[in-house]
Amino acid sequence: MSIYERVQAILKELPPGVTLVAATKTRSVEEIRQALDAGITVLGENYVQEAEKKQAVLGRTIQWHLIGHLQRNKAGQAVAIFDLIQTLDSWKLAEELDRKARAAGLVLPVLIEVNSGREQQKSGLFPEDVLTFVNRVATLENLSLQGLMTMGPLLEKPESIRPFFRLTREIFEEIKKQGRPGVEMRILSMGMSDTWRLAVEEGANMVRVGTAIFGPRPGQ
Repeated sequence: MSIYERVQAILKELPPGVTLVAATKTRSVEEIRQALDAGITVLGENYVQEAEKKQAVLGRTIQWHLIGHLQRNKAGQAVAIFDLIQTLDSWKLAEELDRKARAAGLVLPVLIEVNSGREQQKSGLFPEDVLTFVNRVATLENLSLQGLMTMGPLLEKPESIRPFFRLTREIFEEIKKQGRPGVEMRILSMGMSDTWRLAVEEGANMVRVGTAIFGPRPGQ
């Protein structure tokens, strides 16, 4: 199947209200253009510099999301490039993004990354720390907290990730119930190429798909 056909097939299967983010790390501008032609409206990039180069060619008419870990020293560039940061994972990063967004005269939409598997080597907040962090982020005037994102652990059987998606959804609903001013909880970003269907079943309204759109990367 071509990139165009793969995108079309996924879009047809997705329920209404679920956004498909094309994960475009290492993908060429030509490959991305094929995905855009098929109906992709949101691109997810892992690295600031890579996104910057692609955006210079593809422009800003599409949405650009950061879906990889963000270092604080890249916060200013990220504010200039991305429409949404999906990977907010520390107070220091939140403060820096808020400062850079204020300097740029904008309010930056963000998602909190939840380390739903409590994996020490991965970024993101442990589930038990999310609620306190939400209340702190809500005090920052130039960040708009829009929801949560999780990767979940890498497991042999995709079905095994379901409890981690469910846990993230439960935290999402709990925050929503609180009705905290400045916290919208509109977006629950979960699931990738082999797990997006499970994620949708567990309440995701945004999925991040790379290989299932573009095929395996060389060497995979």
